Amino acid sequence: MATNPYITKAYRPEQNLLEDLTIESLKMYGQDLYYLPRTVVNEDKILGDDIPSLFSSAYKVEMYIENTEGFDGEGDLFAKFGVEIRDQATFILARRRWHQTVSSHNNEIEGGRPREGDLIYLPLSNSLFQIMQVEHEQPFYQLNSLYAYKLRCELFEYNDEDLDTGVDAIDDIEADYAYEYILQINDTTRDYVVGETVTQTFVNADGNDVNLRGEVTQWADSDNSLHVIHSGADDGKYHEWILNLPVTGTESGASGNVSVVTETNQIQAIQQNAAFDGISDTFLDFSETNPFGDPS
Repeated sequence: MATNPYITKAYRPEQNLLEDLTIESLKMYGQDLYYLPRTVVNEDKILGDDIPSLFSSAYKVEMYIENTEGFDGEGDLFAKFGVEIRDQATFILARRRWHQTVSSHNNEIEGGRPREGDLIYLPLSNSLFQIMQVEHEQPFYQLNSLYAYKLRCELFEYNDEDLDTGVDAIDDIEADYAYEYILQINDTTRDYVVGETVTQTFVNADGNDVNLRGEVTQWADSDNSLHVIHSGADDGKYHEWILNLPVTGTESGASGNVSVVTETNQIQAIQQNAAFDGISDTFLDFSETNPFGDPS
């Protein structure tokens, strides 16, 4: 027997009322977070990775943090390579608000919903979370409709991604932890501009020109030191900045020859590689007679 045609749960005014109440609740009990859509720059077709990901925008939208007594996950783990923080969190986001704030302004978003791999910035803990799974059917069809997304996220581990969102607190993560080169510049008459792209052109082994580019994070005219991150060449190969060749700013027009190149890895600022290398020389032997480095 069919259901009663005179009684329906899909009454649009009631659905709109419930959706309005959901949004009002999130505005009252939630927090202002930032949603960062991921832009795939160069996908690895074999492994499916996208190491040089770009996050060029951040949209403020209210979300409710479902974790009331602290983050989920395994917490802080003391592994043999250091401390690993494996916090997890679940954020509830109203569908209508996501379409109003994010989807309507970003034409690169596909699928019409939050995507796995996008980031959420939580100002409360000054941390980034990566969306691992989007649950779009909870609560389950109240009044025959869906009103919210439940975003299950994990703490994001920064790996030299490009953060140019315009939000200082987010962009500072890139400036503080990206792999950086410090170039000592000679004979420049202009100042480089923070945020601009600098280029160095040289001839490759095959006789073709290669353009090595990077993003300026700091220029100190007191000692002519130029701090550059996201270095990469247009031939897709790894190249280092070359001494005695000019580096030119695309915006400022500043140009000068490189005299000294220094690398700084901010991600592992407390690493002890040099200490372990020195210790290993005293009791580890990797010569041909001991290829596995058994202690003597």
